[in-house]
Amino acid sequence: MTTEPQAIRTRASRRARALAPTAGLVVAVLLMAANLRPAVTGLGPVLDQVRDSLRASPAFLSVLTALPGLCFGLAGFLAPVLARRAGLGRALAVSLGLLTVGLLGRVVDGPVVLLTGTFVACAGIAICNVLLPVVIRESFPRRIGLLTGLYTAVLQGAAALASVVTPALDSLLSGWRTALAAWAVLAAIALIGWLLAARPGPAPDPAVEEAADIAPAGDLPPVEARGRSLTRNKLAWAITLFFGLQAMFAYSVMGWLAQVLMAAGVSREVSGVMLGTASLIGVPLSLVVTPIASRGRSQSVWLAGITATGVLGVLGLMLAPQAAPWLWTVLMGVGMGVFSLAVALISLRTANAAETRSLSTMTQSVGYLLAAVGPLVFGMLHGLTGGWAGSLVFLLVGQAIQIVVGLVAGRDRFV
Repeated sequence: MTTEPQAIRTRASRRARALAPTAGLVVAVLLMAANLRPAVTGLGPVLDQVRDSLRASPAFLSVLTALPGLCFGLAGFLAPVLARRAGLGRALAVSLGLLTVGLLGRVVDGPVVLLTGTFVACAGIAICNVLLPVVIRESFPRRIGLLTGLYTAVLQGAAALASVVTPALDSLLSGWRTALAAWAVLAAIALIGWLLAARPGPAPDPAVEEAADIAPAGDLPPVEARGRSLTRNKLAWAITLFFGLQAMFAYSVMGWLAQVLMAAGVSREVSGVMLGTASLIGVPLSLVVTPIASRGRSQSVWLAGITATGVLGVLGLMLAPQAAPWLWTVLMGVGMGVFSLAVALISLRTANAAETRSLSTMTQSVGYLLAAVGPLVFGMLHGLTGGWAGSLVFLLVGQAIQIVVGLVAGRDRFV
């Protein structure tokens, strides 16, 4: 007869299993990835309309554009707790539910509701941010570079699509509210796909199960299952800082580039296409560069080189914004494309799934808190000066630090 402690252990073991590595799971992961940026990139091209409609101040817009990074950081700390209690499959289903509700709810009323709904939607995204690398590490350990490249390519492609399509939806659906709410349909499709595809994989070896049954029912999972603390690990902090700096750059661009381009004389529709192009450039980088770079022992040169390309784009936009705005946008898009490799580092610099969970939590929670500083300071500097030069200098300083940190984070070591 199965005792109560054994039953508890059996349920806990089922929750702790890696998800079955099926083709359906790959599709579900990619559908989920498609929902991780439209909530953010769809907002940039209509930000001035939000301002006019809600009579919002520059400070409010700065907070609104900084909110995704802040939420990703705060809610990201809860992702491992939710995964331990409910399992990876259920935790990610909850995240998609939050995203769907947040996208629908944020457009129904005024500034407070917009902020609250954006926070809820981004809380769902935050859980995905932390747990998707764990799904890949656990279910597809021999395809980390390929699948990381695929899911980040889809992520960046969807980010580009939202930048381009949202202005069109704004015209077609007669307003920014319905244009932004329309992205909840994509989130609902991903939720259905995930519920159909996410299934626990095979049970662990019976000897391991038997050993687990001997332990008292109230014990926490073993250290290997929980992962060790990395707060005193210098490499973990280097990876976290690099992730935060590249996200700070990316979210500043996603939040404000369209407005900078419109100030330089580019139309709303074209600025949305240009912002979408900046995001879309990350797709080939994810599909080609990340798998190649992941096979090498060190990724330092890749991290520094891709970041330096973004520096050239910011310099051009600051010194000669009207001379070649498409070129500056493309160069900045290349700089944003380092995201895929930054995500891959989480798996490449860890020796097992437990460490991947710990590093993913630390990197994306602390990193996104740092990222929230970017669009907030960018918008506030614009509000204080009335121009964009100070904001762009701020980005350059962050990227210079990012290059130095990337040389350290990419070295051939484990946390």
